[in-house]
Order: sequence, then structure tokens, then C-alpha cells
Amino acid sequence: MQLSFEPIRLNRQSEYHRRLQQCSQASSDYSFINLWSWAGEYNLRWAWDEHLVWIKQTQPAEQFWAPIGDWERIDWPQHLPDTSAHPIQFTRVPQALADILTSQLETPVTIEPVRGHWDYLYDVGELIRLSGNRFHKKKNLVKQFQKKYRFEYAPFTGRVIDWAMQMQSDWCLWRDCEASETLAAENRAIQRTLAHWDRLENIVGGALITDDRLIAYTVGEKLTADTLLIHFEKANQDYKGAYQAINQQFLEHEGSGFTIVNREQDLDSEGLRKAKKSYNPVDFLRKYQVSIGRL
Repeated sequence: MQLSFEPIRLNRQSEYHRRLQQCSQASSDYSFINLWSWAGEYNLRWAWDEHLVWIKQTQPAEQFWAPIGDWERIDWPQHLPDTSAHPIQFTRVPQALADILTSQLETPVTIEPVRGHWDYLYDVGELIRLSGNRFHKKKNLVKQFQKKYRFEYAPFTGRVIDWAMQMQSDWCLWRDCEASETLAAENRAIQRTLAHWDRLENIVGGALITDDRLIAYTVGEKLTADTLLIHFEKANQDYKGAYQAINQQFLEHEGSGFTIVNREQDLDSEGLRKAKKSYNPVDFLRKYQVSIGRL
């Protein structure tokens, strides 16, 4: 099978969305906005055949990601590249596809869980209400924020997007993004997303404004019929409770019709893992490193 890889382009996002909806699990990695916004950091490229979209990164090392399409209808032994000479490796493979490959292939399949890539899944209603002892600290911080500051929630429009771009630049100064390649890469992905806002499908954003100043924002995406995906969330930490408030307010205003919120992965960052666990996930979307063929 010959695959012709090319840059990920905006003009095929609707077609890509249709392929993604055919997957039995849609993880955060494979949202179009994620692929497109981070394409420059991983040098992500895609190739299309009749049934699947193949995704490959070449930075910092060359790896396939999971192919996107109707996994259950694919004859995988016939559809995969020949592994007799060299094994093929896939990263960020959702559980559902890992199970299918294991069951269909006679070629040796090695599956290794990658905990840092697991998506954190939460109940939308729980994160809006923040009821019970599990959310006591979060709710108190939201109440303190609401009591101390006169604020308004604003969906993303032209002016609000401009303010978010400026706040992101300021946030990078506060956090010294130039000293951290991880933060610098994220900043480039965020700025690219905000700069092309009007051309991205299924995107949604909201911000907290006080005294004509944007102090927190969230960028999300309608991933599936029941799942809202959170890509980026930033707040000015001079405003105590701003992170907790934008989290709650964004879902209260934009979460209608969704039952699950996917807050992406922790990438084995101890700080991120602690923060994501503190919101009491109801489940994880598990992902794996999959090697097909003899190593």
C-alpha cells in the first residue's frame, strides 16, 4: 500500500470530521483542531485512502498515529502496510482500535499503555453544579471569585478573540514561555488557533471579563454528539479562583446538550495530573503504543 502524505489543510476539515465520527472512540488527539493547531510542532501530515485517514509525525521522531475511519469495517490484515521486513508502530492508539487490531491480526501485536496520553473524562453536570464534598474546595473558590469580582461571561467574538490573543501573550510573559519549549510550543498552537478562529469548524470559546479586561478564557470543540473537548484554558492568577470560575462558567454556558467533557491528557506532568484528578474524572479514554510485526 502506497501512502502519499501531505500537510494537514483547512479545506478538508469537513471531510475529516465525517471520518472521525465513524470511529468508535474519538480521543482528543484526533480532533481536527488538535491536529491542525499542533501540526507545526510535530510536523504532522496526513494521507487519505478510500476508507481511512493516515496520520504521521516526523518530529521529534517519525511515528504513525492511529488511522481514522470506520475501524470495525476495515479488513486490517489486508489494509496495513507489509510488516514482514520491518514492524510498524503506532502511537496514541485508543483502546477500541487496540482491541480490534489484537483480535484481527495473526502477526504479533505488542500493546503498551501510555498513561500520560490518557484522556480525562468528566460529567458535565457535575462540573457545573460542583456539588458534594468532592468539589467543596472548587465550589468555594468559585463563590469567592463571584463575590469579589464584578464579571461577565462573554462568548468568543471578534473583540473577545483579540483580547484573548493579547492575554495569551501576557500569560506567556508571566510564565516565561521562552524558557520552556513546552510552553512555547503550546503558545504557538494557541495563537495559530485564535488567528484562524473564523475558519475552524465546531470550535467554541468563552471568557471572563472584568473592568473591560479579559482575565480568563477557554477554547473548546464539539468533538462528538455527547462530548465537549477542552483544548486550552488560561487565567490571570492575580484573580483568585479565576481558573475554577472559567471552568465552571464555560460549561454552564456552552455545555448544554453534552454529557461528557474531555479535558485531554496530562503528558506525565505531575502538576497537570494532580490538577486533572482534583476535578474527579468519571473515566479515562485509554491509549496505547502498538507495535505490529516482530521487533
